[in-house]
Amino acid sequence: MASLNFYCHASLIIISFAVLLTAEIGASDDAGLLLGGKKLIIGVPKKPSFIQFVDAQLNPFNKTQLLNVTGYSIDVFLATIAYLRRSNYNISYEFSAFVDKSGKTSGGYDGLVYEVHQGKYDAAVADLTIVANRSNFVDFTLPYAQSDLRMLVKVRHDPRLNMWIFVRPFTWDMWLCIVVVCIFTGAVIIFTERHVQEGSTRQNSPIKKQLSGVSILWLPVVQAVFPERESLAKNCSRFVLVMWLILVFVLMQSYTACLSSILTVHQLQPRFSSEYEIRTDPNIYVGCHYGSFIRGLLVDSLKVDSSRVKEYAGIESYKEALDKGSRKGGVDAIFDEVPYMKVFLKKYGSNYAMVGPRHRTGGFSFAFRKNSTLTSYFSQAILNVSESNEMDCIEDKYFKTHDDDDGKSTSSLDGDSASLSAYSFAGLFVVFGILSLLALLVSEHRVWRRHVMLMKMYSNGLLGRSCTRINPPEESSTVRRNVEDGEGSINRENIGSEDGYYNHAKILVASLP
Repeated sequence: MASLNFYCHASLIIISFAVLLTAEIGASDDAGLLLGGKKLIIGVPKKPSFIQFVDAQLNPFNKTQLLNVTGYSIDVFLATIAYLRRSNYNISYEFSAFVDKSGKTSGGYDGLVYEVHQGKYDAAVADLTIVANRSNFVDFTLPYAQSDLRMLVKVRHDPRLNMWIFVRPFTWDMWLCIVVVCIFTGAVIIFTERHVQEGSTRQNSPIKKQLSGVSILWLPVVQAVFPERESLAKNCSRFVLVMWLILVFVLMQSYTACLSSILTVHQLQPRFSSEYEIRTDPNIYVGCHYGSFIRGLLVDSLKVDSSRVKEYAGIESYKEALDKGSRKGGVDAIFDEVPYMKVFLKKYGSNYAMVGPRHRTGGFSFAFRKNSTLTSYFSQAILNVSESNEMDCIEDKYFKTHDDDDGKSTSSLDGDSASLSAYSFAGLFVVFGILSLLALLVSEHRVWRRHVMLMKMYSNGLLGRSCTRINPPEESSTVRRNVEDGEGSINRENIGSEDGYYNHAKILVASLP
């Protein structure tokens, strides 16, 4: 019985293994049949513009015959073919131009998708955007490039580049902080120098002539422009002046650098920065790519009146329409996908900019017949090519000179963000204030030293009086002492009393230098 069960289990294992092996071989044979069994007919459009993506060159004597095709989309397709061939798939293909007898693409990309659906082409290779209504007719591979929708507008010179441009490197709170610090510095220096003796060698020094209320403001300014070490009598004042000059040096360097950036970088402001204004103003016309799905998106999703939407064939017509504006028969904004914007800005980027929010789209992809097994193979190949350096090399080949994917390199910076605020120098101001107060405290050591000595002597007097009461001395409590204070002698009696100690301490403290 045990042997019978063993044979049954072994038989089941062998049968399962055979089924799995047969399925694997069958799948491999099916893949080989689909990919290597016939030549794929690949439809490519004839583009009048944006030939960086697909550039189909036709025979001038036979407008339907394709001689050569290049471009970004073609290079990505060839990279996927190379990957599949390295995966032991023998693929043969042939490009066919989607044109009429006159050599022009009729019907746009929607017409190309419909031809794939009808079976004229096995696949369509182009800068073909994944759109919901197109997916009803064909299957799309995974996208090989993002193609978000944005708005392109003309820019104008910054109107704030006027006679008040010199105040723009600093914000208003920064200028206010500089004035406050200047007044604070002048007050500290003048307060420190107030004890300069009239009979000293500094009597006729410039600082004696500057000690006035008005000088609190302009003294630091004069010292910053014409620093004179000998004009100050005390070392603490000189220390504060040195710290002030360091602060002024840092502020001057920062101001110069910021002003240079404002004047050197030719800042531009877009005429329209709000997409809502473009969409709702009935006097503003907008444009889009001819034959693109964008027209339907503008009318159906963004609720733009169809009478205000104009279609243009390429970047030259884009430029001409934007330069004219809505008042002269052109448009004030162009809605198109970011890859096309990058091509436009690469050529005319100095006077135009991408603004407004991004509208997500499915991205650029390849289209195959509905339920085609080829879709999964090419999707896997696109993933592998995208993860390698090969995709970066292809992008650099066509878009290397444009550095910013968002078009920020051509749009202007906000004036407030280009200015330096007080927060940028908060740490420097705090350090300067602390050091200035410490210098002021050191310069006024006589004031606090007198109070400290007074309290110390008063506390010692109380302690001595307490000790005298515990151990009274043999001699009389009346003691006479002469205290020399530089002005004469003072006789004190009953120094053992509390008032006597306090008065004696005051006289000694007053005699301190």
